Amino acid sequence: MPRLGHWIEPHPHGIYIPPADAWVDPSRPVDRALVTHGHADHARGGHGKVWATPATLAIMDTRYGEQADPCAVDYGEPQRVGEVDVTFLPAGHVLGSAQILLEYAGERVIVSGDYKRRSDPTCVPFKPTPCDIFITEATFGLPVFRHPEVTDELDKALLALREEPERCVLIGAYALGKAQRLIAELRAMGHADPIYIHGAMQRLCDLYQTFGVDLGELRPATGATKAEMAGHIIVAPPSALQDRWTRRLPDPITAMASGWMRVRQRAVQKGVELPLIVSDHADWDELTATIEELRPKEVWVTHGREDALIHWCQLRQIKARALDLLGFDDEDD
Repeated sequence: MPRLGHWIEPHPHGIYIPPADAWVDPSRPVDRALVTHGHADHARGGHGKVWATPATLAIMDTRYGEQADPCAVDYGEPQRVGEVDVTFLPAGHVLGSAQILLEYAGERVIVSGDYKRRSDPTCVPFKPTPCDIFITEATFGLPVFRHPEVTDELDKALLALREEPERCVLIGAYALGKAQRLIAELRAMGHADPIYIHGAMQRLCDLYQTFGVDLGELRPATGATKAEMAGHIIVAPPSALQDRWTRRLPDPITAMASGWMRVRQRAVQKGVELPLIVSDHADWDELTATIEELRPKEVWVTHGREDALIHWCQLRQIKARALDLLGFDDEDD
């Protein structure tokens, strides 16, 4: 009897599905790609035919140029790719993000991509779906990573503004997903003031709004005076926090929104005055709760922090293995 998942071939550059003659999230150009979401470690330009959600395709067009042969797939809409039935399911990571359900030879395999279980006003929540093999990320696959409530973290930024209204709070946030989520969460908390954004954020914020995500009044930080930005929140890519660009800001309180801010040394290394523990990835409790909910026969783990999650699975009589995939980057989560 063939082993479970014998028709799937993990490679360092992605997951190849021979009966579909297609790759999931390949790290180099291929003829046929199934893409979970638009982050650069999962989506790249140069592919032939690309299956992805409409929002992910729009993000890819914005970031990498127009796709040669796009195939837009709505959530829950089955597609036949070669001999495999493929269904994209919400992953709750960023706008358009998807898990990919692969059905072949009587087996159901889900490639999670990146995901989280927390609510997020900018994307459709994760949809738990039973499967035989669950291929899961483990970006925060250690018990030390337990993310706090987003509102509690953002309250710290709002408090800093109230206490020092002559300054601004400069939040470093990944340009795709994290920045828009922070802005939308602040709006949901009642923060109606204009929010200033770095120029690198503009196109993606505009794209989110075309997909119905209300981000309120956004203003470009470039060209604004220090007096205008005093007492306001400014959102910029993490790379801009130590850039000369910050000299135009009114004595910024430097913050960074990332799950890695749980690690104090990382905040110190990056010169962050106000660490905000906000992640778009599942934390340890979410990873383990998801596996318990799905009850797969096997768990395959990616993203480099596999050992603890594999051990947790084995203690519960769930077969687990690590996949050695290259190119995944979590520094700016």
